[in-house]
Amino acid sequence: MLSFALPDGSTREVTVTTLLNAGYTGRAQEEVAAHVAELAELGVPAPSVTPALYPVAPYLAAQTEGVPAQHGRTSGEAEWALVIGDDPADPLLTVACDHTDRALEVHGVAWSKNASLDVLGTRAWRLADISGHLDAIRLRAWVDSGELIQDATLEALLPPSYWLDVLRSRDLLKPGTVLLSGTVAMLAGVDQFSDRWRVELSDPTTGDTLDLAYTVAQLPEPIG
Repeated sequence: MLSFALPDGSTREVTVTTLLNAGYTGRAQEEVAAHVAELAELGVPAPSVTPALYPVAPYLAAQTEGVPAQHGRTSGEAEWALVIGDDPADPLLTVACDHTDRALEVHGVAWSKNASLDVLGTRAWRLADISGHLDAIRLRAWVDSGELIQDATLEALLPPSYWLDVLRSRDLLKPGTVLLSGTVAMLAGVDQFSDRWRVELSDPTTGDTLDLAYTVAQLPEPIG
């Protein structure tokens, strides 16, 4: 169960039944190529088709300030999340971070997405309220050093309307579906293997900001 506070003071609760991670979702092909190149440096093969869509276990959708990790090669990805509540015609948009196991990613992207949490913000906007200026909203992420690691406006990514059509075509536009947008290229020279991630969506039209932050805690060494 996730709970989202809206700007009008109301709250919506959503029980996640379907969780999806989109990938390689840049509108500009150079953005997609940059992200593919980032992953290639980590040994991840190029996808057979873009954009991609990976089903993730629903229990991995979390509103949390702490993400457990089995080793030091995990990192986040700044994203937005489309949340379908009781009224599929009135979806929500919130800030999200897809925490990914980079060591596992070289063996299978879908596996890596299922190895860690999808962290979502606790506040959201009605998509209808921001759709007219959605491309101007800025998505940014910082790592524990305070360094900016991702920075783009939402015009860099396929819009929610694209994914609503995909969900509708797959009979997934129903209460409990949550879809993460895919991410933008990371800035060069910043260490993504950080102990802390902070992500925000800032709306220059309304002045409102949705944010989240969490600490990555490495699990103890296994016995046996």
